[in-house]
Amino acid sequence: MFPSVLIVDDEPSILQTLGGILSDEGFEITTAENGYEALKRLSEVSPDIVLLDIWMPGLDGLETLDEIRKEHPFVPVILITGHGTIETAVQATKAGAFDFIEKPLSVDKVVVTINNALNFRRLEEENRYLRKKTLEKNSLTGSSQAVNELKAQIAIVAPTDAWILIQGESGTGKELVARTVHQLSGRADRPLVVMNCGAIPPERLDSEWFGHERHAFPGADQRRRGAFEIASGGALFMNEVGDLDLATQGKILSALDSGQFTRLGGERPLTVDVRVIASTCRNLEEEVAKGTFREDLYYKLNVVPIQVPALRDRKEDVPALAEQFFARHARDRGTVSKVLSPEAGVLLSAYPWPGNVRELRNLAERLLISVEGPVVEAFHVPPAYRGGGKKDAGADPYALEDLDEAKKTFERTWLFKRLARHFGDLKKTAKALGMDARTLEKKLRG
Repeated sequence: MFPSVLIVDDEPSILQTLGGILSDEGFEITTAENGYEALKRLSEVSPDIVLLDIWMPGLDGLETLDEIRKEHPFVPVILITGHGTIETAVQATKAGAFDFIEKPLSVDKVVVTINNALNFRRLEEENRYLRKKTLEKNSLTGSSQAVNELKAQIAIVAPTDAWILIQGESGTGKELVARTVHQLSGRADRPLVVMNCGAIPPERLDSEWFGHERHAFPGADQRRRGAFEIASGGALFMNEVGDLDLATQGKILSALDSGQFTRLGGERPLTVDVRVIASTCRNLEEEVAKGTFREDLYYKLNVVPIQVPALRDRKEDVPALAEQFFARHARDRGTVSKVLSPEAGVLLSAYPWPGNVRELRNLAERLLISVEGPVVEAFHVPPAYRGGGKKDAGADPYALEDLDEAKKTFERTWLFKRLARHFGDLKKTAKALGMDARTLEKKLRG
């Protein structure tokens, strides 16, 4: 398929000559004699690129460019004119033109400029695709009220430059939230630098945060940029900030307050622009009261607090999360993914998940490896994850030797299927079966 070009000029001779030349070069040509006609053609043919004359009666080139940017923001526009000035070129570029060329037109220059614009558009499309894939990878799975509220909060705060303190238990996905915030921000095309605050050896703290000059200490054979410098223009994610010692907290607070720091062994202060996203599984207010975390740093970081719910507070998301992890592990291993049976989903949803999402991810990998068929049934779920019952919830009754035990197991399997039909709602299931909810719960636990 050949690239399509829309040529917009009020001179018929230009349309005919330039159109003929570009057609010979392999481009598909559409023409328009004014800005109004150009906007109509854009909607009809969706060209890959627009060549737009500035000086036209009625809607001139710059006004037409403004309209194109509103309705077709990803179509590159090259402005052409016989009255070019530096001021006009600057104005065109600010308005969103890809480039600016003057009449009389050089065919070679026009073709080169068009190809450059098409390559630029291709790169932009690839970047948008990669950004979309990254956003999908970092998206929060689930439709529970807790997750929907979290998503809504992220959608509000992410486009701003506000600093964020993400709080939640270990394994809840705080880093995922931080990456989602960054991908939805205006800094998404700049780096998100992750610093795991509790994992840096004390002797490397200053160098890791602020960088160092050559020969700043034994073994420093070359200059090194630190996290603050690398993150400039982007965001700095301080993961588990509660693990920082007081001395390091003071140095970081000084850099955050002033926006300046000096590399280890250096003399010249460096100025940076970073958005700070911090996370912690600790109660920092309690840490402040104990004197283990600086109160001024706490208030500096806690501009917008975000609380990530524990998995036990969003149990209805467990089946969807499990299948997402199946798919991810299967992709990494080059194997076929699996699905959860409704009964297995009910079992896993009843588990309290002390290790949160991280624990579920590990169990999903275990089940992907150990289960031979495409479906993870209730009897495949390890005993520790079967709702805390004394018996093997969901065990295969046909594999049991004792008839009474097989009958009880069959009854529980049947009850779990009825529970799954009502999406795990114990009261609705009990009502449908004509029994008391407590009796049903007792039977399910065995």
